[in-house]
Amino acid sequence: MKITGIDILPFKWETSPWKTGMGKWFGGSKNIGLLTIHTDEGITGHSFVGNFAAGVEQYAKLIKNDLLPLILHRDPELIEVLWRDMWTHNRYIPSQCISAIDVALWDIKGKKYSLPIHRMLGTSRSEVPVYSSTAWHETPHEYYAEAETFLQKGWTAHKIHPHGIAETDIEICKSVQKATGDRMKLMLDVTWAYNYHDALMVGKAIEDLDFYWYEDPLPETDIYGYTKLKNSLTIPVVATEAVPGKFLGMSQWIARNTTDMIRGDVGSLGGITPLLKTAHLADAFNMSCEIFHGGNSIDAVANLHVMMSIKNCQFYEMFPPNGENQFGLIDDIQVDENGLVHAPETAGLGINIDWELLNSMKVDI
Repeated sequence: MKITGIDILPFKWETSPWKTGMGKWFGGSKNIGLLTIHTDEGITGHSFVGNFAAGVEQYAKLIKNDLLPLILHRDPELIEVLWRDMWTHNRYIPSQCISAIDVALWDIKGKKYSLPIHRMLGTSRSEVPVYSSTAWHETPHEYYAEAETFLQKGWTAHKIHPHGIAETDIEICKSVQKATGDRMKLMLDVTWAYNYHDALMVGKAIEDLDFYWYEDPLPETDIYGYTKLKNSLTIPVVATEAVPGKFLGMSQWIARNTTDMIRGDVGSLGGITPLLKTAHLADAFNMSCEIFHGGNSIDAVANLHVMMSIKNCQFYEMFPPNGENQFGLIDDIQVDENGLVHAPETAGLGINIDWELLNSMKVDI
């Protein structure tokens, strides 16, 4: 089997906008691309290019002009070889471009052998608990009410994106803890907002509130600060979604035991291939690799396949928890009445693309 080409179908994705505590806006109106890799055996693989933070425009030309020549007329099953050839260009090609091709290659391989991707990776489980991952709210009461909503749905864990102001954030955490008591595991994700003094103060406060983890309190460049903070707190410290050096940079965080847990997803690291490597390396150091939201529906499914093949990821992140991040698929990932998501069981990614919707939203770029 040989790769014969790549198509990208650009379409408009309209969602209600939301933001996190650092003022970063997500959603709204974005142009996303459906990438299709074609083969001479008629098997195709798919992924989305772009996400709720950045559209397809900045990626499409790099994929067509720089990455396609590296894989054209080659065997799509040689995923490791193709990924390494693409990764040598990561200084100027975003990892999201490499990821889009890598995910589609895994989709092709699963379809050829009539297996879900997680079966080829080595299935570890069939379900994983979900946590609701909040957007930004104006008042502690709004955070309280949202936590109550997902507690009543049967979800067992809840993550807060607060304001990024230490004293205010402590009050928000107290409000949410009051709403949930010990019935939900609570996490705080500050999105790199604090200096060390504030990070330590908030960390001590949420230790007293029995929070489950403390995520991204410091800038992702501050390995020294994270090491110092981890050694000063008992609550697990989790970082980071934006490690300098991307995939290769993760090894330094793991080997130095910089934090208690690490973060990663297919888009940020460059695909299923490097995410699996990172998770296995973390496991060798007895660390969790908490995979975060995918940024689009197909990346989220790809992340879920990796989660189902490893033991050292505890939760599936639903961000935002109202489902605004889901678009373009028929029968997207669903949370059951027990707060669990389940492994896909059809070939490849196991997705059913809503072609009618995407073609109706087609745009020129």
